[in-house]
Amino acid sequence: MYAIVRVGNKQYRVEKGDTLLVDRMPEDEGGKVSLEPLLYRSDDTIFDGGDLDKVKVEAAVVGHERGKKIHGLKFKPKRGYKVRYGARADLTRIEIKDIKLLSRKPAAAKKDETAEEKPKAAAKPKAAAAKKPAAKKPAAKKPAAKKPAAKKPAAKKKPKEDSDGS
Repeated sequence: MYAIVRVGNKQYRVEKGDTLLVDRMPEDEGGKVSLEPLLYRSDDTIFDGGDLDKVKVEAAVVGHERGKKIHGLKFKPKRGYKVRYGARADLTRIEIKDIKLLSRKPAAAKKDETAEEKPKAAAKPKAAAAKKPAAKKPAAKKPAAKKPAAKKPAAKKKPKEDSDGS
């Protein structure tokens, strides 16, 4: 029996007892995590959205780690350009505790259905509140009229004298 789960933006094939190294998760060490199943496989295969609600994949956070250092270099010859950089990924190690196929949908799904009915009943008071007259908006200020720029008198040109002396 195995399942394909989504953790972060990646997919992993997991079985009971497996350990995974995934992107950093906010849970503390020893905390329990419920993973999103995309496919469940035992005697039969389940990958339909409605039936996947019955599949439950539980995991526990074993610890938080840092990944291997990745080194990089940018270099352009004859230009004096060289940049070195490095990065280490923040990772979380999780252990798959259990993969279950429940006989019915979990109770949380039922709560969501009842929550959808409540807003329909609450919509009526909101409609009554919308009937209030709108407040008057202040009149927009008109921009001041621009005055034309004053014209400067043209500078008088002096006639050029010949430097010949004649």
